[in-house]
Amino acid sequence: DQVDCISSLFDAHLDLLADVRELYRDRAVLEREYAVKLKQLAKKASEKKNKNGLSLVVGDNPTKACTESMNQQKHVLSSQFWPGTHIFDGSTLNHAYSEILSSMSTSAQDHINLAEALSSQITESLKAVERRNDDYKKKQMQFYHTILAGRDKIYAERIKASKQKYDADCAEVEVQRQKQVRKLRLSVHDRHAERSARQYDLQRLDMLNSKNVYIISTATANSVKTKFYTEDLPSLEDVKELQTRLVMDFVGVVTEAQNIQLSHQDILKDRLATVSAALIEVQPDKDQALFVESNIRPFSLPDDWVFEPCSNYYDTGDVCIDPAPKVFLQNKLARSRAKLRELNPALGKKRADAEKYRVMFTACATDNTSGDTGDAMNSYLDAAHEITALSTSACVLNSDINTIADVLGGDEGGSSPHVFKSSAFSIPTTCGYCKVSIWGLSKQGKTCKSCGLSVHSKCELNVPAECSNVHGDYKASEILQSPSAVSISESRFSTSFRETPKPSSSPVPHNTSPHVEEVNRLARAIFDFAASSSFELNVTEGTVVRVLEEDDGSGWVKVADSEGEKGLVPATYLEDAGGRPLEKSEPPQQISQQGSGIYVRALYGYQAQEPEELTIHEGDFVELSSGTNGGQNYADGWWEGLSTDGKKGIFPSNYVRGPGCQIQEHKVAEHVPGGFGLIISQRFYRCRQLTIH
Repeated sequence: DQVDCISSLFDAHLDLLADVRELYRDRAVLEREYAVKLKQLAKKASEKKNKNGLSLVVGDNPTKACTESMNQQKHVLSSQFWPGTHIFDGSTLNHAYSEILSSMSTSAQDHINLAEALSSQITESLKAVERRNDDYKKKQMQFYHTILAGRDKIYAERIKASKQKYDADCAEVEVQRQKQVRKLRLSVHDRHAERSARQYDLQRLDMLNSKNVYIISTATANSVKTKFYTEDLPSLEDVKELQTRLVMDFVGVVTEAQNIQLSHQDILKDRLATVSAALIEVQPDKDQALFVESNIRPFSLPDDWVFEPCSNYYDTGDVCIDPAPKVFLQNKLARSRAKLRELNPALGKKRADAEKYRVMFTACATDNTSGDTGDAMNSYLDAAHEITALSTSACVLNSDINTIADVLGGDEGGSSPHVFKSSAFSIPTTCGYCKVSIWGLSKQGKTCKSCGLSVHSKCELNVPAECSNVHGDYKASEILQSPSAVSISESRFSTSFRETPKPSSSPVPHNTSPHVEEVNRLARAIFDFAASSSFELNVTEGTVVRVLEEDDGSGWVKVADSEGEKGLVPATYLEDAGGRPLEKSEPPQQISQQGSGIYVRALYGYQAQEPEELTIHEGDFVELSSGTNGGQNYADGWWEGLSTDGKKGIFPSNYVRGPGCQIQEHKVAEHVPGGFGLIISQRFYRCRQLTIH
């Protein structure tokens, strides 16, 4: 990776342009002050050259040893000799610049026309060349960092998006397995055994898919890495044309300066002719060869990435081709090939454009018309950058295709793929693959436009390519219809784990409660309220509504207006028709017969995934259940407890903090819009001494 080294060389050339431009600008001033100050200027420029000469010729950190010492009498740089040649004499550009300084130091004549010509033609031209080439250099470095970031992003995705998800899925499979083993140990009938077995199969399938994605991402990272070091970097480091044009533009401007001096100062013709000859002898190829010879460094490609098995799940580095994962691979293969077919024409067109701009740039450079090369060079660089990006995408797709095709061995699945499009589901719909409900307006599902099959977005690649192309004529996936052998054997001995209330399927964002003070009593709106969702109800100040469900602590009341429309309204926006504010319904008393009196506090929210599990929210207090198999004694990693509404269930022990909490009653004032206040009874929990579990 020599990008930084080459960039330093380019910077040294740009610094040279800046130095020479400053040199000629000062030269124009000094021409008016005659020969004495002209000699002082030449001396100053010579010192700069001696200071930066090494960077200009061989770069900042050459690999070939070179010791420097300054001859104070002759003001020339002497260094260790290479076979028969001074290291700086080998640079034609450095030699030409030395001739320029020599000519100036021996010239003691001044001419006002020469000063004006130097100011108007030479310094401005050098500034334009410097600015243009500095833009080229910045663009190349920005592109270098872009492709470097793209490579690192693919590396990071391999770890974060693939490896970590694979590890998490492996851990989840192990959790599901332990839960089923727990049920077997209790030797009781579980009416949810079939669903638990399906859940285990789904989780295992997710793990296998994550594994395949991880293996594929590893192969992709290796392919991108190889391309980065064998194609992208060499292409980026090949700045021969850019540097050649930079040097030739510099030579052209300085040659013009010499011609101006020749035309205005006949007395300096002999000296300036020497400088012109040195400039004509500038050979970018020779100077570049000297730089390359001085900066040869050993390099080898980094080692390939390999599959790393999960630390707590035994596995191998082979791609899984079980029936369900094979469908995923077949669909991914078809998708990658489709993308590659779309990409190849665009890549071919960009390569043709790049070649056209390169020819145009070369023609302009041959004619030595620097003003015409800017657009051609910019277009060429843009096309080259796009080619690199597109070819990287093609490399990723080809890697996916080759990896999957080698594994499938010709078994590429059905030839009639579904045409899935993102869809919103305002009515709950069952996924045709995993049989779980799809519902929501956030486009979390997809529908085949040909046959009408609806699936989750995550299930799309798991559906076999067997579309009937007849709307309404499709069959659900049979891959998950039968539980795994492990699940079947365990379900024979599974019985009901415990009776728990079924979770509500209502989309209303609050918990309904049977504990209300009044039924269908009347309330009056004391403020206007505009509904912001389909679950809410518009009311205006003074409207009388019928209370269907009291405030259960969520701050919302379900009401119905005179037209029969139903919805939620903030409790603080209503008062009793008799003029009293609405009160919250008291939460049900805890079932102390089942509780142990020991409380824990939820550090994180947990959504129940099984009927026997308990949904908890961050900050909730849960009373641990009593008994030899209750509370902390339930199972490894799982505790049993009761929520404040009396619901009993299990939850992960690492999601809570405790035990050691007591309940304490407090009165809290809640403020409502308009300055109204409402005093309500609220349960708070005071912890004695908390420990982390």
